[in-house]
Amino acid sequence: MSRNKTRKFAQNKLRDNVIEPGKAIYTRIKGNWHTDYFRNKNELVIELGCGKGEYTVGLADRFPDKNFIGVDVKGDRIWVGSGQAIERELKNVAFLRTQMQFLPEFFDDNEADEMWLTFPDPRPKDRDEKRRLTHPRYMNHYRQVLKPDGWFRFKTDNTILFDYTIEIIRNNEVKVKNLEYTKDLYRSHLVEEHYGITTKYEKLFSQQGETIKYMKFQFEYEH
Repeated sequence: MSRNKTRKFAQNKLRDNVIEPGKAIYTRIKGNWHTDYFRNKNELVIELGCGKGEYTVGLADRFPDKNFIGVDVKGDRIWVGSGQAIERELKNVAFLRTQMQFLPEFFDDNEADEMWLTFPDPRPKDRDEKRRLTHPRYMNHYRQVLKPDGWFRFKTDNTILFDYTIEIIRNNEVKVKNLEYTKDLYRSHLVEEHYGITTKYEKLFSQQGETIKYMKFQFEYEH
């Protein structure tokens, strides 16, 4: 491990807004986000695969009356978003270090009010389909954690991943309602829903001529 990563990981251990293995709160946070971390009853919004936390921090800055949790497995990426939240004195931000398949181990059923999935690794090879973060096995985890009628929002530049996600929804592999989507967000009536927050890669891909794809929906729940 490089000295730089070692330094970042050491700082993460000291930061209250990073919840990771080795900290007592890591094993008891499930179902207790409002009481043990945020200490309020505000809505809970999760960014999945948050990377450097541009959306987590950006949304938290815009909506101080909501709580935001960025989830990613990469500690050096979380370090960036964590530091930005500290610099801005944002108390409504936390970062959880874990893999997406373990999400239900850190959230009770229906604990989250809203979810964002922004620019995940597209995993374009067929053999990697099950690793795509919109694969039905992951979607079932999101559905479990998200409240009924909570919005799931997905944003990507990758046409293949976006079309794949539309396909599994149309094939009822993932059952949703109130689906809206666009393959050119900046020219769509949905453009206001991303609040002008752009990631590093989003800016890069847009400059290269890629359109930004966006969808939102609510999961169908059995009664």
